[in-house]
Amino acid sequence: MVNATKGLVISCDIPMAQFIINMNASLPASQKFIIHVLDNTHLFVQPHMAEMIRSAISDFRDQNSYEKPA
Repeated sequence: MVNATKGLVISCDIPMAQFIINMNASLPASQKFIIHVLDNTHLFVQPHMAEMIRSAISDFRDQNSYEKPA
């Protein structure tokens, strides 16, 4: 019998994958969203968490962007 799980594959570079894995690890067990780490640059996650992941990545990039002083 085949077991299928609906999910979303995320393809990213290694530092961003580590950020997502760390974000997942900081959540309580009931809220973890990574189903399987496929390799260093691919993650299989629960599909309903896509917008939360995008938002967290956007916030992370905004915090780590250099803005030249006026």
